[in-house]
Amino acid sequence: MKRVEAIIKPFKLEDVKDALSDAGITGMTVSDVKGYGRQQGHSELYRGAEYIVDFLPKIKIDLIVAEDDVDQVVQLIINSAKTGKIGDGKIFVSPIEKIIRIRTSEEDEEAI
Repeated sequence: MKRVEAIIKPFKLEDVKDALSDAGITGMTVSDVKGYGRQQGHSELYRGAEYIVDFLPKIKIDLIVAEDDVDQVVQLIINSAKTGKIGDGKIFVSPIEKIIRIRTSEEDEEAI
């Protein structure tokens, strides 16, 4: 089992969710996060004063998938989240040692 963690632009969330749902991938956790990479933020004007916005709003999606599904999930996220502009985000894949569903005590693959 693997954890797929994707940081994407907020307006791409529905596209990513729909692509994953259409492929039969169910269950995800979504969080509002802020951050920056090469984008380095931007400046905005508020009541005539210019200020720097260091951290940009992003969406973080966490998925736990079977190892066989990782490449498909990553490709679906890339295809549906990509705009071709700076700040499209990142995808991280890491191993998961154990999963336990609290309600039924099912473990690992059965608990996904």
